[in-house]
Amino acid sequence: MPKLLAFDTSTDQLSVGVRHGDAVWARQAPGGAQASSTLIPLVQELLAEAGLALRELDAICFGRGPGSFTGLRTACSVAQGLAYGADLPVLPVDTLHAVAEEARLLGGATRIVAVLDARMDEVYTAAFAFDGTPHPLGDAAGEARLTAPEDVVVPPGWTLAGNAFAAYGERLPAGGPRQEALPTAAALLRLAPGLLAAGMAVPAGRAWPLYVRDKVAQTTAERAAAKEAQAVRP
Repeated sequence: MPKLLAFDTSTDQLSVGVRHGDAVWARQAPGGAQASSTLIPLVQELLAEAGLALRELDAICFGRGPGSFTGLRTACSVAQGLAYGADLPVLPVDTLHAVAEEARLLGGATRIVAVLDARMDEVYTAAFAFDGTPHPLGDAAGEARLTAPEDVVVPPGWTLAGNAFAAYGERLPAGGPRQEALPTAAALLRLAPGLLAAGMAVPAGRAWPLYVRDKVAQTTAERAAAKEAQAVRP
């Protein structure tokens, strides 16, 4: 089993984990603006608990997005800096894939539509089938999209999982199973061996974020128009 460091700062929760053999050490902490100041101390703490030096790792895994712009930049810059200093490869992992993996572990579902709150009245979403079943509407497996909550497609028998229920619960598709889940470091560590075997690790210089939205803020007029459009929805 590879020796790995993993972290995700794409949501309001910071998650860090280290894997050494069959053992995993993990911590959660407040994310957002605090992540940039707490991430590296947590990394050092967990490496010490695992009895590992940074250079002994096989790779550094990080949640590449989609998610908070500030959070993604934090994860990418820290992954890149640590990997450069220790001459390690990095493993970028899609945050929606990590959400689906966490939901699979928590609830046992194998067909999952992952949703993360994208703010600005939208969600990030992607479909993942751990049993190999294709999405019946033809969505590419794991292809992240930005959409209104009402436009998320959840086929019969699929589970909706993520962190968007508090903000958009009544606007998301109803009727099917739901599972609260976040892109945890533990989920990244479970996905990492398969992704490494598939050749997904890259040099430190390619620790890039996955941006699905290019625009990070709305004007006052755009916010008012969005509220008006929401009010007239059937």
